[in-house]
Order: sequence, then C-alpha cells, then structure tokens
Amino acid sequence: MDHLTRRTFLAATTVAAASGAIGPWVSRAGAQGPPVKIGLVLPYTGVYAVLGESITQAMELVFGRESWTVAGRKIEMIKEDDEMKPPVGLRKTEKLIDSDKVDILTGPVHSGILMGMRDKVHNSKTILIVSNAGADAISRERCSRWIFRTSFSNWQPCQPMGGWVAKNLSKEVFQIAPNYQAGKDMMGAFRETFLPAGGKVVAEDYPKLGETDYAPYLTKIKQSGAKAVFAFFSGSDAVNFVKQYDQFGLKQAVKLTGAGFLTEPDVLPAQGASALGVVTGHFYTPLLDNPTNQRFVKEFREKFGGKMPDGFACQGYDTAEVIIRALKAVNGNTQDKDKLVDAIAKVEFESPRGHFRFDPKTHNVIQPFIYVREVREVYGGLNNVPIDKVADVRDPGTGCTLPA
Repeated sequence: MDHLTRRTFLAATTVAAASGAIGPWVSRAGAQGPPVKIGLVLPYTGVYAVLGESITQAMELVFGRESWTVAGRKIEMIKEDDEMKPPVGLRKTEKLIDSDKVDILTGPVHSGILMGMRDKVHNSKTILIVSNAGADAISRERCSRWIFRTSFSNWQPCQPMGGWVAKNLSKEVFQIAPNYQAGKDMMGAFRETFLPAGGKVVAEDYPKLGETDYAPYLTKIKQSGAKAVFAFFSGSDAVNFVKQYDQFGLKQAVKLTGAGFLTEPDVLPAQGASALGVVTGHFYTPLLDNPTNQRFVKEFREKFGGKMPDGFACQGYDTAEVIIRALKAVNGNTQDKDKLVDAIAKVEFESPRGHFRFDPKTHNVIQPFIYVREVREVYGGLNNVPIDKVADVRDPGTGCTLPA
C-alpha cells in the first residue's frame, strides 16, 4: 500500500517562503537557436477552468526547474483558451499550427475537442502530447504517429473499478455522467468488468455538461433501488453533484463511487464533508509515498500558495518532463520530427504517479497503478486515501499501426 506517515506527509507539503522561481521567459546565457514553441489548447474559463490551470501550473513548475531553457533553446508557452467548445478548440489549434508554427501542442481537456483536433494534427504532422482528454479512440482506431497521451484513456481509471465495485460494494448500480464522449467512454469501461462479475446496471443517465441542478437525476437514483452509484463528473460539475447528492439525503443510503475526477484535490475543498467516504479510481493521489511525488507536492504547494496538486497537475508535470527529456535526446533539434517522435516514444522516468512510460502500440501512457481511493479526513484535511490498487493498466488498443 502506497501511503505516507503523518510526519513525512507534513514535511513534504510544508508551505515554504516565496521560492524566487525563475520567470517564464528567462533563459540561461548562451542559449542557441529560436525558442521551442509549445502551444497549449486548454480551458481557462468555464466548468473545467481549474483543470486547465492545474495542468499549466505544473508545466510551469517543471520548465522552471530547467530555467526555461532545454538543450540550449528557450521554452516558450503559447496559451489558448478552448472555452470547452469543439469549434473553438479546432480554431485555436489551427492558429497555433498555421500562424504560431508551434513545435509541440498539448491539451486539451475535452474529449470532443481532442477528436476534432485529431485530423488537423495528424495531417500537418504536428506533435500533440495529450495532457488530459481521454477519448478512447485516440489510443485505438483514431491513433496517430504524431499523438501521444500522458494522462489516461477514459477506459483506464474505470475498467478496473467495475469488478471491484461488484465484489466490495454492490451488484446493483446506477450510472451517471455528462452527456459527451468521456462520460460514455467511462461508463462503458466500468461495465466491462462490472457485468461479468454479476453486476446489474439498474439505470443510467447523462445530464448536460455544466448542469447546475441535479435534483431530477437524484430523484431517479433514489427511486431506482440501486445500492451504489458509479459517476463521472469533474470541475464545478463534480462540486455540484457531490454536494447535492449529500443534501438530497442519498449519501448514507446509496454508496457514491466513480472515476477519480469526482473527488480530486481541485474540488475537495468546495465539496467539504459531502465528499467524505466517496470511493473512486485514479492513477494518482498526492499521498503517494515516493520521492518524486514528495518533492512535487512540496514544490507545487510552495509555488502556488499552498494548493494541493491533483491528477491534472501530475499530467502537466509528466507532459513537461516528456518534452524536456525528448528535446535533450535530440539535442534540441525540432526540425527532424521523426527523430523527435522516436525520442518521445522512448522516454521513461520516475513520475509522481510512479514509473512513467508509453505503450509502443498506442502511444498511450501505461498506468503504473490505478488506485481505489476513499476520501477521508487525514493529515489536516480531506484527502484521497488508497485502499486498494491494480497494477500495470494498459489501454487495450492493439491494432494501431501508427501510420506516418
């Protein structure tokens, strides 16, 4: 079991004085060549703004460790707000590729935006490192030689949870998620192991993304007779759903479970006691007891006013780390894209989540573990405490030939 003692956790997360981190556009003397341009297509407004912020902050932290200069080239980040709208995301992607001529793209959060970006990225042979959106198709029938994913496929955090919920919580479950690609992917992944374990989906529902009043859906849950709920919500949707679930009186009668995004550190403070006892599956929690994570938690909290890093921050960390290591491997040469792609594919390192590496078949991250986590009040606040885990979780994509 990966966990921290109270002493080591508090030591790792002590908020220190201002660290005097080097600012974004400062480079070491003697930097060679033009900047490496990294385009970010992320939400900075709306329901998932906190996700975009966490990814960006962790990237800034990791690039700051390198003084914003890698292999003699300054790192320049160009941020674009996709507003969580697929047409906007595609327009911003086209701007970054065609006008800004970025060397590498990263983002987005929304699976629908990722699917919309895919052909532009693939046809222009632009390297995209997906730092959140989990659309399963990108690791399967819509994969591309030019696309990598440092975050997760929607399948990864949910498929292991189906069998676990059936065995440990209930065989009668109500499923609920926002009505878009990620929601459908995650609910399907859960059923892959839930149904063979004897589970029954009593009902399912798909409210719109950004819903604020879940009363009609909570009424259906109450009337369904289900003994547990498996949910996917994130950002402000997760705050509203978890709080209203508790206020509706369901928390004690119907066990709330779901994908880890439901109770990430970005939403736990706003959810408060309503989140206690919620069980979720995820590849990360800031409580993981490894040296890389302890340093990350400490530095992130120092730099960002005591904010606890979440899984989205871990994804930003790994994205920046992949870029840095690949650039060093090719001595800063971004002109030979084939060599850069090959270098990215071979990157391995110790991440806050564990040993990071890509699956060569899919360019999707292999999750060292998917943790089953329960929200408890420990170490002076609400935290996701690992109670079980599944090792070496790979997306099942197999047939991708990664065409040029």
